[in-house]
Amino acid sequence: MTNDLIAKAAIDRRLAELLIPVIEDLGYELVRIRLMSGKVTTLQIMADKPDGGIEVDDCAAISNAVSATLDVEDPILDTFTLEVSSPGIDRPLTRLKDFDMFEGYEAKLETEELVGGRRRFKGELAGTEEDEVLINIEDQGQTVTIGLKFDWLSDAKLVLTDDLITEMLRQRKAAGTLNEDAFDEIEAEGSEEENK
Repeated sequence: MTNDLIAKAAIDRRLAELLIPVIEDLGYELVRIRLMSGKVTTLQIMADKPDGGIEVDDCAAISNAVSATLDVEDPILDTFTLEVSSPGIDRPLTRLKDFDMFEGYEAKLETEELVGGRRRFKGELAGTEEDEVLINIEDQGQTVTIGLKFDWLSDAKLVLTDDLITEMLRQRKAAGTLNEDAFDEIEAEGSEEENK
């Protein structure tokens, strides 16, 4: 079952229905799919492992399987480029479970309709309750927790913060996918900048 956050347009939904089984058979999850037309039509697929930490080899495996399926089914009329990627650090939040997984991190949420006089909400994710996403926002100097129905959301993504970067690096290190030597070098350069 796809929602607007995973697949917005009708063609995206058709493609999602076709490709979700292919992606899930490989052991991955579809985070978002968009067919974007410009000078070149691009099919953009964001995928992840159920517990996070997708790598370049994983993206290549998904790309090959998706290409094979699209060659047979041929749902896209134009010539297109296929882009398979990880969701990135400041990732879109497209599934209810994402809001639980990233509880405590800062996010920007947008709703289709006005909720309490506004459409945009920025604050710390506070998990979920049934079909609602909870977020702590500042309101007249007070922190208040509000609930937004998941179905109301038109856009939701994590905000790139130091805490989020630290957590992603910790996860990658735990998974054994982080080359610490390369990271030490980056860290050293960054700290020199701060001392100037």
